Amino acid sequence: MRNGSGRETTMRNRKSSIFVFVLAAAALYGPAARADPPGPVVETREGPVRGLRAGGIDKFLGIPYAAAPAGDLRWQPPRAHPRWKGVRDATQFANHCPQVASPFGLASTTEDCLFLNVFAPAHGHGAEDEFDEPLPVMVWFHGGALLVGESDDYDPARLVHEGVIVVTVNYRLGALGFLAHPALTAESPDHASGNYGLMDQQAALRWVQDNIRKFRGDPGRVTIFGESAGGLSVHSHLASPLAAGLFHRAIVESGAYALSQPSLSQAEALGTLFANLLGCTDQTAACLRAAPVASVLAAFAATRVASVIPDVDGKVLTQTVGAAFASGQFNRVPVIEGSNHDEWRLFVALNIDLVTGPLAPGQYVGAIAATLGVPLATAGALASFYPLARFPSPDLALSALGTDAIFACNSRKAARLLSPFVPTHAYEFNDENAPQLFLPPVSFPYGSAHASEIQYLFDLRSTVPAPPLAADQRRLSEAMVAYWTNFAKLGTPNWIGTPFWPAYERTADQMQSLVPPQPLVESGFAIDHKCAIWAPAP
Repeated sequence: MRNGSGRETTMRNRKSSIFVFVLAAAALYGPAARADPPGPVVETREGPVRGLRAGGIDKFLGIPYAAAPAGDLRWQPPRAHPRWKGVRDATQFANHCPQVASPFGLASTTEDCLFLNVFAPAHGHGAEDEFDEPLPVMVWFHGGALLVGESDDYDPARLVHEGVIVVTVNYRLGALGFLAHPALTAESPDHASGNYGLMDQQAALRWVQDNIRKFRGDPGRVTIFGESAGGLSVHSHLASPLAAGLFHRAIVESGAYALSQPSLSQAEALGTLFANLLGCTDQTAACLRAAPVASVLAAFAATRVASVIPDVDGKVLTQTVGAAFASGQFNRVPVIEGSNHDEWRLFVALNIDLVTGPLAPGQYVGAIAATLGVPLATAGALASFYPLARFPSPDLALSALGTDAIFACNSRKAARLLSPFVPTHAYEFNDENAPQLFLPPVSFPYGSAHASEIQYLFDLRSTVPAPPLAADQRRLSEAMVAYWTNFAKLGTPNWIGTPFWPAYERTADQMQSLVPPQPLVESGFAIDHKCAIWAPAP
């Protein structure tokens, strides 16, 4: 177990691959530069914290933003963390939230996990330091299907060196973060359950509002951004009435795969199944809270939920994300919305190629049915739009279909719903030679698979050195970092030195293609991804 705010060691194993439904992968923080003891001290609402300075960045690691959600606080909204005495050490990452061991994630059974990390330009190093102005803030929500992941997988040095403050956040995952159950609903003053992980993220955003000035941050310029499940979280906060005023811009990377959410009653049905698997046949909240964390994780794994989707609980979410966007009843801030050209290749590799080998032609229609959860007859009809003769292999045909159906056209749909109400910029990341972190070779090239854009913004932690970006890819990385940080500063990705990125409009239907060495405007996205099939206009 960890000591103080130190890192839990007994349950950690180094990642050997990137998870995905969303994911993330990662890299040791900070250059080898020596920290300057004793480190900067900042007074937060709960007490002073001492960080470290290295590589021109002040790092404050493992700061609690809420009380440990354990015991009676399990499956409760996050509560305030008590003040501490003395100066709290903030030089090491803290525990990540409970999740099962897998080849793609790190195991943990520690519920004391609601920590965040602050990375700020050191005085004399930041691009805006000479003006002594408050710096824009970017709050990152990691991916991992809302099942796995942790904040310290991501080193935001490239972003911070452009004159922004980056905050990375741990939040509750899986059953502990998103369980809806009739007993939990009954005890709630709001008659709601589920979405505790989203409430954690909102508590972190309130922490930012209360404290970020002390780190030289501007609470009036907060950008939330995330990839995959982190992007889904960003969509949820755009739609959540409880998040109003907590952020001022939003970036969604591959997060549009669930514009519809289950109702509270549908989520409670899954919760009842989970309780039975946990041995709580009496269906009481007391039994649920008494269960060991390891048992909770095992029971939720037994439900075979591949990716968690927040529910319309009537509190955090009062309607589906898609309905909120369509009606204009969302938190109206500028948005960047995008996806990757070959998203589904990662899932075909992980779930098929690396498990049973490449698909045979005779397995193609069945694989479509399994991917989309549709009858074989429907899958056969859909296969006619992606005939095997047009693809080098059945794996690549299935990858194209999955990319279009689940990610690409939903991302475009989100941009089309948002753009009448708020400034919206849409993109497609499309580097066909993007390095594939941690995954072994398969029978097809990964291309710009799910999560492959992250390494163009962050350094990712791993025991295996990440493949270096080639010269053209470094130029693309520089452009993407500039776009993201321009947006945080100005509310638009455009500024001197970057290729112009037009705002998304339904009639022009243009997106920025993030290709090396230099991004360019594209107009053929809907045709390329067959969006007339998967997400007809608006």
